[in-house]
Amino acid sequence: MNSTTSYLLKGTFLLFLILLAQTGLSQSIEPGKKTNSTTYAQNPVIWADVPDPSIIRVGDSYYMSSTTMHFNPGVPIMKSNDLVNWEIVNYVYDTLDDSDPFLLQNGQNAYGEGTWASSLRYHNGTFYLATFSNTTQQTYIFTTDDIESGSWETFTINRLFHDPSLFFDDGRAFLLYGVDDIRIVELTSDATTLKPNGVDRVLISDSKSIAGDKFYVPAEGAHIRKINGYYYVSLISWPAGDGRTQLTYRSDSLLGEYTGKVSLQDDGIAQGGLIDTPEGDWYGFLFQDHGSVGRIPQLVPVHWENNWPIFGINGEVPEQLDIQAEDDDPAGIVGSDEFDGNAGPAQYNEETSILKGLSLVWQWNHNPDSDHWSLNERPGYLRLTNAEFDTSWVDTRNTLTQRTFGPQSTGTVLMDIQHMKNGDYAGLGALQGTNGFVGVKKENGEMYLMMMKATPEEQEEIETLPLEQDKVHLRIAFNFEDMTDKAYFYYSLDGESWHQIGDMLQMEYTLDHFVGYRFALFSYATRETGGSVDFDYFRIEPGLLNEDG
Repeated sequence: MNSTTSYLLKGTFLLFLILLAQTGLSQSIEPGKKTNSTTYAQNPVIWADVPDPSIIRVGDSYYMSSTTMHFNPGVPIMKSNDLVNWEIVNYVYDTLDDSDPFLLQNGQNAYGEGTWASSLRYHNGTFYLATFSNTTQQTYIFTTDDIESGSWETFTINRLFHDPSLFFDDGRAFLLYGVDDIRIVELTSDATTLKPNGVDRVLISDSKSIAGDKFYVPAEGAHIRKINGYYYVSLISWPAGDGRTQLTYRSDSLLGEYTGKVSLQDDGIAQGGLIDTPEGDWYGFLFQDHGSVGRIPQLVPVHWENNWPIFGINGEVPEQLDIQAEDDDPAGIVGSDEFDGNAGPAQYNEETSILKGLSLVWQWNHNPDSDHWSLNERPGYLRLTNAEFDTSWVDTRNTLTQRTFGPQSTGTVLMDIQHMKNGDYAGLGALQGTNGFVGVKKENGEMYLMMMKATPEEQEEIETLPLEQDKVHLRIAFNFEDMTDKAYFYYSLDGESWHQIGDMLQMEYTLDHFVGYRFALFSYATRETGGSVDFDYFRIEPGLLNEDG
C-alpha cells in the first residue's frame, strides 16, 4: 500500500470519526501504584489512549505493544498479570530515524505518521516485534531475548507492509498485511528479512465483503493465530452507517481457502486479537474510539462454537468482567514525577537512553535534543533549555508528554521561570491538533501569564496577565466523561488558591495527530536561544479539580 492510499484512508476515517461517539480521587498517581481495593474489573480496562494493541501470553504474564506515532521512545511494551492492570516496562526503540520529519526541521513533522500498528510475538525463546512507518515507508523487525529490560536489535525491510501481523508456522515465518485484499509474504525463518522467492500473494481477497456493501474503511488490522488446528485471521472493518466491526476468517490450512464471519458489532469496539489465560478462558483484546481521550482498550469475553470464536455476551461487550482484579486509574502507564530520578522504572540503559532517569510513562514529542534537557543541571528539577527558534509549541523539540486518562484527569506543574529570555514561551499544554496551553511568556524584560488556543491553521492568545514572581503553578483539567471533551486551564501564585485563565478548550480527536490528548511540558524561543525553565514536579490526579484545588 502506498503513502497516497494511506493518507486517503486517514482522511476518510476523519470524516466519519464522529459516528463512533460513545455515550475522583484526590491522590496523585505514582507509576505502578494502585488505589482501589480488589473488585470485579470493568471495561474499559484502560481508559487512556492505547491503540492497535498486540498481545501475547508467556507463562502467567501478558505482554502488549501499542502504536507510537510521533512519540519517542517508540513502541511501548506493557506487562500485566491479569489482563486488566498494565504497566509500561520497556520500549522497542529510542528513535526510529533522524530525518527532518522526526526532528521537526525544515517545516516537516511526523504528526499522525511515525510508526503505526505493531505485532508482538514470542518464538523459540526470542521476542519479536514487527511494525511499519508511513514516514520512512519501511517495515521493521525488532528482536530481543529480554522483553522487560533488554535492548532490541533492528532489522529493516525496504517495503511498507500496512498493519503487519507476524506469524511463525512449521519452521517458516510470514507477515500478513494490507487493506481489503489481505496479503501474505514470507520471511526468512529468523524473520529478519524477506525470503527470496518466498510466498508473496493475496491470502484473503475482498475481505470486507462479509460485512456489507459500502464502507468508510474496508478491512485491515490483521492479527493471525493458530488454535486447535485452525488458522484465524482477525480484522476490523467499518461499514457505512455502522461502527467499527470485528471480522474473523478461518481456514484449516495457512495458505488455503478462508471463510469469514462478523464476530462483533457493538459500539465500535474492534481491532485486536485473541488471547487465552492459563486457566483456558479466552478474550478479545480490542479497542474503542472514545473521542478526544483516544482509542481505549476493551476486554471482550470469547467462547467457542463449532471452532468459531463468539465475541461478547449475547453480542455485546459487558461493562463488568468476570475477573477479580484491581480496576482503577491507569497508574502503570501514567504517573506523577518529582524529577528526582525516582519516579518509576528506568529505561533499559539509563545513561544512553533518551529518557535518562525519567519514568517510562513519559515520551518525547518527536526526537528530543538530548543536549538541551537535563535532570542533573539542577537536581530535583527538569530543565528545558531553548536551542533554536520555533513559531509555536507544537514545532519545538524537547516537549515531554504523557497520556491523559478518563473519565477525568488533572495535571499540575510548578515552574521556575527566572532563566527565561525575551521571546521565550513555556508551560503546560493539552497536546493535539486543536490544542491549548497555560504558561508564561517574557516580553521586553517582563513576565506574563497567558493562555493560548490553537488549531493547525492559527493560534491565539486568549488571556494575558502580568506576573511578578519567579515561580508559578499551572494546571489543566480534562473532562472526557460522556464525551464532554473539555479542558480547563488554571494558575496559582501560591499553590493553594487557583484561578481559571482563558477559555475552555473544546477538544477534538483529529487525524493530523491521530492520538488522544496528552499532557505536555514545553519551552521554546522566538528571539534568543539559551533561555531555560525548570519544572519542579508534575502531578497527575484522577478527577476534575476545581478553582479551589
